[in-house]
Amino acid sequence: MAATTSPYFGGRLTRSHNKASTSSLGDSNAVKGPSTLTSKKRIRKRQHVSIQYEIDVKDETVKKQYDKVIPRVAKGEKNKKGFTVVMSSSSHSSGDDWEPCQWHEMLDNIREMRKHNDAPVDSMGAEKICDEEAPPKIFRYQVLLSLLLSSQTKDQVTSAAMTKLKAHGCTVDNILKTPQNKIEQLIYPVGFFKRKAEYIKKTTRILKDKYDSDIPPTLKELIKLPGIGPKMAHIIMDVAWKQVTGIGVDTHVHRISNRLKWVKKTTTNPEDTRVALESWLPRDLWSEVNVLLVGFGQQTCLPVGPKCSECINRQICPYGQSQNRVSKK
Repeated sequence: MAATTSPYFGGRLTRSHNKASTSSLGDSNAVKGPSTLTSKKRIRKRQHVSIQYEIDVKDETVKKQYDKVIPRVAKGEKNKKGFTVVMSSSSHSSGDDWEPCQWHEMLDNIREMRKHNDAPVDSMGAEKICDEEAPPKIFRYQVLLSLLLSSQTKDQVTSAAMTKLKAHGCTVDNILKTPQNKIEQLIYPVGFFKRKAEYIKKTTRILKDKYDSDIPPTLKELIKLPGIGPKMAHIIMDVAWKQVTGIGVDTHVHRISNRLKWVKKTTTNPEDTRVALESWLPRDLWSEVNVLLVGFGQQTCLPVGPKCSECINRQICPYGQSQNRVSKK
C-alpha cells in the first residue's frame, strides 16, 4: 500500500490492478510524477493487487503534470485511469476548521458597544441616504451611486452629495441629460469627484442601454461597471437586491479584522480580508458584520489613536493587549 496526501485532488484516489503474475508490484507501476510516493504497506494477492494512492501535489507545475496523468473528476466518478474520487473538495483540509479565539465573545462585546446605533454609518449608510419611497429601479440606482461615491470618502460627505443629487433628480434619464461638469459640482467634495462623475455618466449609460434603466442583478455584472469594485458590489447586492453574496470589506473592516486576529494570517488589502473572513465566519453574519465593524471603526477602533481603554474587548483583543503592555511601561 503506497500513500501520500493530496490537497489538490482533495481526497483519496483508489485504483485496482489485475496482474496475471503473482510477483510483487514494483515502483514502475506507481503513478509517475514529481511527488514522492512513500511505501507504507504492500499487499500481494493471487491474480489481484489492490493499491491506494494519495498524491501530494505541492505547486502549480506539479498540478499541471498530474492533470495529464489523473484528470480531475467529480465525486464518485471514475476517470480514464480507473481512479475514483472519494472526496472531491479540497476545502476539507485540516486547516479549514480554523476560527479565531474568543470571536463569539468579541462579537457580542462589539454589539454591546454599538447598541445605540449612533455611528455615522447608522444614519448615513447606503440604505439610509437613498429614497426608499422611490420606485424600486430608482432606489436601486441610488444605492449604486451612493456606493460609487463612498470610495475613499467619509459618510458625511457621501450623504451630502447624495442629497444634492436627489434634489437635482437622481434618476437614470435625468443623469444622462446632465452635463458631466454639473455632476462634478453636485458631488463635490467627494474623493476623486471628477473621475467619479465620469464613472456615473458611463455607468448610467450602460444601465439605460443594457438593463432597462435598472442595475445588474448579479455580482459578476456589477463588478464590470465603471467605478464598482468587489466591496461595493457585495453591499449593493445586499441593500438593493436583498441577496447576501459576500462581506463588504472597507478600510474599517480590514483594519479591525487584523487587529482582532480574525484572519489566520495578516492580510494587506480588503479583498484578501474578505476571503479570509468568509472562510470561517457563519454566512448569516456576513451582512451584519459590515455595518457593525464600520461603526465600531468610526467610533472606537480608530485608524489612529484607537480608544482601547474604552473598549470592552481590550482584555481579549490581541491589539488591545499589546497596547496595554505598552501603556504599563
